[in-house]
Amino acid sequence: MVRLSAIIIAKDEEEDLPGALESLKGLADEIVVLLDTASSDRSDKIAEEFGAVVRRRPFDTYAGQKQAALELARGEWVLSLDADERASPELKEEMPGVLSQDAATSGYDIPFEVHFLGRRLGHGGLGRESHLRLFRRDKARFAGGALHEGVEVAGPVSRLRGKIIHRPYKDISEYVRKMDLYTDLAARKRFAMGARWRPWRHLILAWEFFCRAVLKLGFLDGQPGLVWAGLSAFHSWLKYVKLKELEKNDA
Repeated sequence: MVRLSAIIIAKDEEEDLPGALESLKGLADEIVVLLDTASSDRSDKIAEEFGAVVRRRPFDTYAGQKQAALELARGEWVLSLDADERASPELKEEMPGVLSQDAATSGYDIPFEVHFLGRRLGHGGLGRESHLRLFRRDKARFAGGALHEGVEVAGPVSRLRGKIIHRPYKDISEYVRKMDLYTDLAARKRFAMGARWRPWRHLILAWEFFCRAVLKLGFLDGQPGLVWAGLSAFHSWLKYVKLKELEKNDA
């Protein structure tokens, strides 16, 4: 019988973690939760209550943390989830049959369904989002820098129909809090790669909003879609403003 491990990295995720763990019931033979050593809430207790293997590790990068979680897994197949993600019922129904029958595939790309401010977002660049999240343990490795990580798989990759439900922000305040961290990381990454500020980057704010809200039909998602477009535009602009700040501090 094919064994499936689910891996989750987390820091202070006591609000979101129960939903992710609940969605894995009846699907994963093993759940590994790797906590940042700086995590100080009840995430560890919650994971233990769900029967997960809980370990701690000092955070270095997202890729490093997820690779460490992967190395703790023991299943032949591994599903990687974040605490704010859920395996949909359709995905849970589809996966067992696929894994038991497909001997040639090394990984599966899974479509994402993003929810924001109480609505599923199907436009604004989000309707076709998917990520490689299911893979053979011995064929996969996480790679990437301080911000964006991805899994590299040796062998053929196929695509599933069932989705991962993603609720990245419960409200606008959480979006803004996380944006400060993510734009810091993005600016540092670009600075290290040699990118530098140019005045025309101020135009990103208006252009990004127009692209998401109009060209990519974000307005069809109503108020949540327009808010997402605006916040995403500000996010894109802010990381370059922070890049300029890094240049000034380095001078």
